[in-house]
Amino acid sequence: MLKEFKDFIARGNVMDLAVGVIVGAAFTAIVNSLVNNLINPLIGLFVGSIDFSNLVLTVGSAHFKYGAFINSVINFLIIAFVVFLLIKLINKVVAKPAEEAPEVPEPSAEERYLKEIVTLLKDKQD
Repeated sequence: MLKEFKDFIARGNVMDLAVGVIVGAAFTAIVNSLVNNLINPLIGLFVGSIDFSNLVLTVGSAHFKYGAFINSVINFLIIAFVVFLLIKLINKVVAKPAEEAPEVPEPSAEERYLKEIVTLLKDKQD
């Protein structure tokens, strides 16, 4: 069982996933910083304060902080849009290689002889 686990962990897919998670976490920190330090203040200039965290619905002794939820949704939408723009920019910067037409292989000697035979037979019938 330990050997199977070791083989599972050593597979390329698991390692790729681990690298993806680590890079994703680092990228999330960059995007969060971009949103919190650049995008939100820019939006704040036009809209005013966009902090809804003080909105609370109180029912009995329960406090429903729906303002914090609204803030999270807004931040998610902003982050998703920024990631969309970044990916779009990266796709433009990273040029895709031009797709070449598939190379037609040179016919073998046997294929050439068969083609000559077919041509001779067609000429003989005409």
